Amino acid sequence: MSKQHTEVSKFLSYVLRHEPHAIGLTLDSEGWAEVNALIAGAKQAGRTLDVELIRAVVNSSDKKRFALSDDGSRIRAVQGHSTDTVAIQREPKQPPEFLYHGTATRFLDSILAEGLRPGERHHVHLSEDVSTATAVGQRYGKPVVLKIEALRMHQQGFVFFQADNGVWLVTNVPNSFLVIGP
Repeated sequence: MSKQHTEVSKFLSYVLRHEPHAIGLTLDSEGWAEVNALIAGAKQAGRTLDVELIRAVVNSSDKKRFALSDDGSRIRAVQGHSTDTVAIQREPKQPPEFLYHGTATRFLDSILAEGLRPGERHHVHLSEDVSTATAVGQRYGKPVVLKIEALRMHQQGFVFFQADNGVWLVTNVPNSFLVIGP
């Protein structure tokens, strides 16, 4: 991904996940925003976006963080929202036996004591593979991967969802379902 695409992706993450009002943008309950409103709001904030650049960023993202509506008129972040106005409706889904969460070693004591909590976001994010979890953990420091007994959680009533980009979502993970390492 080019430097420009990376910068635009970070900007889109900020406004579509966390602070749409920072550029006067309105998200519906499913997280959708009008592309033209996004472009206009970005312009007022001193950023130049156009439909082609937005489409290129959405299509080139290896993590598939964003989705465009079928007609291309709306855009949303597929997960990771912290704003109260967004509550994407997803169908519950049975997870695989194990899922993984990457974090930094400096957070390990707190996680082992309290479990995984979503913090500012709506859900805890989990992946199906160790390599993705490791990459996520590296963003925050020296990585450590936690193995989550997802199927056992599901069998005990925890509800799992899967975002359009494959990220697994759950409201929290109690420490009794965590194991250090793959």
